[in-house]
Amino acid sequence: MKQVIKPEALAEAWVAEALYNKAIRYAEKMSASGSETWDHALWSGLCLELLARAALANIAPVLLAESNGHNNLLSALGFPAMEPKFSPKSVTTAVVLRRLRHLIPDFDTELEAFCVTHVGRRNAELHSGELPYDGIHGSRWHGQYFRSCRVLLASMGYELADLIGKDAAAIADKEIEAAADEAAKAVLVDIETFAGKWAELGDAERTSRTSHANVWAVRSAGHCVTCPACGNPALVNGEPIGAAQQTLQDDVITERQEHLPHWFECVACGLKITGLSRLQVVNLGDRYTSTQTYEAAEYYRPDDDQYADYEDDNNEPF
Repeated sequence: MKQVIKPEALAEAWVAEALYNKAIRYAEKMSASGSETWDHALWSGLCLELLARAALANIAPVLLAESNGHNNLLSALGFPAMEPKFSPKSVTTAVVLRRLRHLIPDFDTELEAFCVTHVGRRNAELHSGELPYDGIHGSRWHGQYFRSCRVLLASMGYELADLIGKDAAAIADKEIEAAADEAAKAVLVDIETFAGKWAELGDAERTSRTSHANVWAVRSAGHCVTCPACGNPALVNGEPIGAAQQTLQDDVITERQEHLPHWFECVACGLKITGLSRLQVVNLGDRYTSTQTYEAAEYYRPDDDQYADYEDDNNEPF
C-alpha cells in the first residue's frame, strides 16, 4: 500500500523535545531560587507541567490535542488545520496527568494526586490575589516532586540528573528516600493504632464485625487480602495497567487484567491505606490480576443483559 498523503513536521506545541527543553529552562529557574522561597515552588510547578506534557507527547503527540473539533487533532498529527489563523490548543494539565496514570505504570494515583495539587497552585498564583506558594517549605514536597519527575523522565529515557544536574539529583534521591521513610512510619503507626482499638472491642462486637467483613470482602469487589491490623478479610483495589488479555475456550471468553494497587480498606477495624508506597511497606503493594468471564454472545452483545451469571475474580495471582 502506498501512502499518498503524508504529514508535515509537527508544530512545536506538540513536539516532546521542545516541551522537555522548556521544562529544563524552568528547572534552571527553580534551582536558582532558594528551596524555601515561593518562586522556587512556582518554577517547580511550571517545570513539572511541561515535563508531564513532554512525557505524554513522547508517547503520542495527538494525546495532547484538545478533541473539541478536528483542527487540534489534525495539527497534532502533522496535517494542516481546516481553518485560517489556527492556534493549537491542548488538553488541561489534569487530563494530561490522568492519561499518564493510565499509560505509565509507575506513575500511580499517589503521584497523580500530588502533581494535580502542586501544579494546580499555579493558577491561584497567576490569576488571583492568593499566595498559594507562600509558606510551603521544600522539605514538605521535594520527595514526591522529584519522584514524579524521575518517573516521567524515565518514560522518555532520561534520568533526574539530565533535568537538574548530577549534584542536585544526588540530593533529590535522598529526599525521595526520606519521603518514603516518613510515609512508612505513618502507616505503621496507623496499623498499631487500629490493632489496639480492635483489641479493646468486646468478643461479641469483634464477632459481628468479622462476619460483616467476610460478607463484604468478596472477590468481585476487589483483591482479597488479610488486614495487617486485625487479621480479618479486607480488600485492595487498584488501577488497570497494560492491555487486558483475552482467551476463548468452549464459547467462553476469559479476560485477565493486571492491576497496580493504590487503595486498601478493612471494614472490620476501619483501617484504610492510600498510595502504593504505603501499601508496599505492609506487603500489600504487589500487582494482582482480575479475571472476568463472559459467554461469547454476551461479550459481543454488551447491551443484552440476559447473561448476568458471571462475576469478577480479583484474586488470580500475578
